[in-house]
Amino acid sequence: QVQLVESGGGLVQPGGSLRLSCAASVFTFSNYVMRWYRQAPGKERELVASITTSGATTYADSVKGRFTISKDSVKNTVSLQLNSLKPEDTAVYYCNAYNVWTGGKYWGQGTQVTVSI
Repeated sequence: QVQLVESGGGLVQPGGSLRLSCAASVFTFSNYVMRWYRQAPGKERELVASITTSGATTYADSVKGRFTISKDSVKNTVSLQLNSLKPEDTAVYYCNAYNVWTGGKYWGQGTQVTVSI
């Protein structure tokens, strides 16, 4: 059973930074594409950033140049560095793991990010 646990959310002022982390248990990163999604109140969940099994990264246009996704295959963690935060970045951020061999998808419980004065 894959378990994902996010941490690092909180309240930050506009222009500030946060670092989100996702700790994964019982699997090998080499088989998984890791993604961060977010969901704001009243909106659909949207893909924010992805990192493939080979380390290639992609970002939503709204966060490109401000957010950075990375992974540590030794510690089995994936992180999302959030810089130059805006009020519209306020959302619950979810970690997602996708197994490229089985098609299995797994979600963390989410961590709240609030950007406000």
